[in-house]
Amino acid sequence: MEQKPKYLDKSLSFKERAADLVSRMTLEEKAAQLRYDAQAVERLDVPRYNWWNEALHGVARAGVATVFPQAIGLAAIFDDEYLQKIADVIATEGRAKYNESSRKDDRDIYKGITFWSPNVNIFRDPRWGRGHETYGEDPYLTSRLGVAFVKGLQGSGKHLKAAACAKHFAVHSGPEDDRHHFDAIASKQDMFETYLPAFEALVKEAKVEAVMGAYNRTNGEPCNGSKTLLQDILRDSWGFDGHVVSDCWAIKDFHEGHGVTKTPTESAALAIKSGCDLNCGNIYLLLLLSLKEGLITEEDIDRAAVRVMTTRMRLGMFDNDCEFDSIPYEINDCKEHNELSLDASRKSMVLLKNNGLLPLEAGKIRNIAVIGPNAASDLALIANYSGTPSHSITLLDGIRNRVLPETRVWYALGSHLHMNREEDLALPGDRLKEAVSAAQRSDVVVLCLGLDASVEGEQNDQGTAILDAGGDKTDLNLPESQRKLLDAILETGKPTIVALVSGSALSIGNAAHKAAAIVQCWYPGSRGGQAFAEMLFGDYSPAGRLPVTFYKSTEELPDFKDYSMENRTYKFMKQDALYPFGFGMSYTNFEYSNPACSSSRIKNGDSITVSVDVRNTGSRDSDEVVQVYIKDLKASVRVPNHSLCGFKRIHLKSGEQRTVGFEIDSRAMMLVDEEGKRYVENGDFTLFVGGTQPDKVSTGLNGKAPLEVTFTVE
Repeated sequence: MEQKPKYLDKSLSFKERAADLVSRMTLEEKAAQLRYDAQAVERLDVPRYNWWNEALHGVARAGVATVFPQAIGLAAIFDDEYLQKIADVIATEGRAKYNESSRKDDRDIYKGITFWSPNVNIFRDPRWGRGHETYGEDPYLTSRLGVAFVKGLQGSGKHLKAAACAKHFAVHSGPEDDRHHFDAIASKQDMFETYLPAFEALVKEAKVEAVMGAYNRTNGEPCNGSKTLLQDILRDSWGFDGHVVSDCWAIKDFHEGHGVTKTPTESAALAIKSGCDLNCGNIYLLLLLSLKEGLITEEDIDRAAVRVMTTRMRLGMFDNDCEFDSIPYEINDCKEHNELSLDASRKSMVLLKNNGLLPLEAGKIRNIAVIGPNAASDLALIANYSGTPSHSITLLDGIRNRVLPETRVWYALGSHLHMNREEDLALPGDRLKEAVSAAQRSDVVVLCLGLDASVEGEQNDQGTAILDAGGDKTDLNLPESQRKLLDAILETGKPTIVALVSGSALSIGNAAHKAAAIVQCWYPGSRGGQAFAEMLFGDYSPAGRLPVTFYKSTEELPDFKDYSMENRTYKFMKQDALYPFGFGMSYTNFEYSNPACSSSRIKNGDSITVSVDVRNTGSRDSDEVVQVYIKDLKASVRVPNHSLCGFKRIHLKSGEQRTVGFEIDSRAMMLVDEEGKRYVENGDFTLFVGGTQPDKVSTGLNGKAPLEVTFTVE
């Protein structure tokens, strides 16, 4: 009787089994495993497999799936445990779809269980079109949310439920039009203080299975061929044990854009020898030619092949007892998952301004105008890297469903999203007067403005080049057509609620002063309109927080191509924000008291515990996001203004009080010197505990400053 091959022996490690499987392949077969569209090896029962799949906020690009709010909206929830729950649901749907597709031998692109998510780049500049794919501007928030997402996606079983991927490594955050040839120059201090911590956390804490290199160069090296990033930092320093995948067609940029190689075979060689194992693109079709030219060895191919096949082993693709093979197709897009998406949308809404108009009383409204290019837009709900919702509820739908039957809803487009007219043969502003007429006949106006994935996103993705910025924004203003609409509606004098549907900070002109209320909706997912309408009418109290700074204008910002963190984000900015990071209003009030540390003095390297009492003193039950920031009072090098080092989202009934505690790790006390070295200096630190960060704009908007407690490291 023939002995079972080692790669099917479940008593061995996944890596041992992968090595045995690769050893049985021909040179051509091994090389064919290193492309995203990996070829079958039928004699070894290895089916073809397409590695390319996306799961940024739901299983994407492969038909119907539950569509959650875009990543930036999930970040606004400020709840890592909740995000892990969402990621687990995404993995469940991914498995359900994969199991069904595999049974039908449908192994096309976007049908696998290797998800190229999450995007943990730092949203350092609000002009970056892809910023809404991230968890915002703060490395600590991004780290905690990224770790939670990876853990939820990959699970904790014998096999991986799905394989997550930390992208884009590293220092990737625009400009989109320059990404194929741009060199992002970042100091060692900025690298290890801002750009790398989230990736490190995902590797060390979450054991992320894959890392994707960025298109750009970082400090002279193309990221997918960077010995510094892929070998020295990722594997040698952090101990990464998964595989590295290139961004799509990024390796051809080595010779076409960056000019660091002269030929495609040189580019293939630089990538694989630097540690890029899997190629999204077609340059690795030339690996055997690179071998023939003496640029690589067969050992280079073997090393990469073992890494990628180990991932497939960890996913249970060669086992008949994988615990996830029984997940049925019926669970995809089920009622419970869509209820979770709706709940996430509710939690993500950020109330930026309220002069007392909100919440609305349905019984007092006879006429309500819902106006704007994003009022009835499905695309504004789902953003990019999205699945197909089986049912969408736009902002207009949500309001229609929520008002009383006798209330008239006046709908008007008002303007095109970004062009000066809706109909080609009409004069500019052809929908403006209709919107004014609707507003004049209403008790209250809901003005739905902002952007969508057709203008804000990835280079050339879904036509984003139409605004000549490759998906980026040239400034923070609303498109001119919407600015004219906003001014015309505000001039009617009607109480106006501005709903901003966007993935990033926008400057909103007169609305900051003249609008009765402003709500940042993000791209809120397929049920976003229901969540928004429920918030307007007080079915729940909003508690979302900004994961990015809303600046007053582009003029305050450094050059987009400057990767220094100087004067960027709440941590280093010198001017006042329009709406600060961490800010968001509620329909109730919270009082903080009795801040206390576990000790006034701690040893260098120790953690410290801080607690605070939080009471809901208002009349409504509500969530609250308790935030802790730290400031080094006597640092010998540049340190942030203050840094987020703890957050918890809690729910308090009216009148309820709770003591909330945080363990502040010694890493929060670390400074980063100019050589990128991290250490804790002895001295005094202040912790700020409250519902906002401790800047004067937050204090002014919130009506009170966070509480302070000081301790000494010695």
